[in-house]
Parts: sequence; C-alpha cells; structure tokens
Amino acid sequence: MKIYTKTGDKGSTGLVGGTRLPKHDLRIKSYGTVDELNSYLGLVRDQAISNDSKTALLQIQEQLFIIGALLATDPDKLKDDSKRKRLGISFLKAESITFLEEKIDAMNAALPALTHFILPGGHQTVSFCHIARCVCRRAERNVSELHSAQPLQPELLIYLNRLSDFLFVLARKLSNELQAAEIKWIPNKTT
Repeated sequence: MKIYTKTGDKGSTGLVGGTRLPKHDLRIKSYGTVDELNSYLGLVRDQAISNDSKTALLQIQEQLFIIGALLATDPDKLKDDSKRKRLGISFLKAESITFLEEKIDAMNAALPALTHFILPGGHQTVSFCHIARCVCRRAERNVSELHSAQPLQPELLIYLNRLSDFLFVLARKLSNELQAAEIKWIPNKTT
C-alpha cells in the first residue's frame, strides 16, 4: 500500500464516507488538533512515569482515536446506525468521562492543596504534560466551534473539557513524583 495518494495535492482531504473538504476546514482542524494532542500524550507516556499513569494515558489515547474517527467521518454517515457500524465507528461512552473524573479525584486526593496558580515547568516531563493540556484546550475550542455549526455528540465536548483538567492534575502529580518544585504564580510580584 502506498502512503501517498496524491488526492490531497490540491488542498482537499477526504472524510470517512467519501466527502471531500478543504484542508483548512474547521472539521479537519478539529480532528487534526485531537491527533496532535494524542501525539503529545504519547510523548508524556514515553517518559519515566508510573505504570498507572502510562496505563491511564494509553486508555485516553484510545478514546482520542474514537473522537478523531467521529470528527473525521461525514456527519450524514453518523446519523445512520447501520452505515456508522459498517464503517466501524463507535460513539464515545459516558464511562470514558467517568474514568477521567475518577482518576482526577484519586490523583488530587494525594496532592497538597492547590492555593495558587502554578507556572508550567519544573521538569521536562511536567512541561510536556502542560503542553498537552494546552493542545487539549485548543482541541476543545475547535470542537466547540464545530459543534455550534454542526452538532456533535455532546460527550466529545465534555470529554475534552475533563481531559484538560486531568492533564493539569497529572502535571501536578508528576511534579510530586519527580520531586520538581511547583512554581507558584503570585500576582503583582516584583522581581
């Protein structure tokens, strides 16, 4: 199988189901940003972190593939259950959101209370996690805008919102595990 098809040489790309869109279409930007997020999560997972964190990130990456597939599929094909199933596309389950919430609660319970804003950084692994959080927020903004024009499964927005919270708490957990100092942001501090 050839990797290059040349079908996108004029600036369009195909959705699952055959519809072609310009590569700058918001739908393409949305699933492209989800793909970028997934890549950053792979980078975080490749760091020297606990197996529990690696396992959680792997499960999240699998959910992001579902989100990407939903965004990359012609919306008309998703309306018809038989066409959707024939394409092998499944909807995001509410349990995926519950998984994130349970992980957030468990991590947060083991961390010192948050009393200030925290500047990203302190350790390369923590910084990678914060970059992933920011990419997640961009994905959420893109998907939210797409949803306002072409309604999507509501769980997509909820999942991305919860995932950015998860990544913030994971960054704090990693700071703790790596014994990296959390740098508190203090407004109006003179340097």
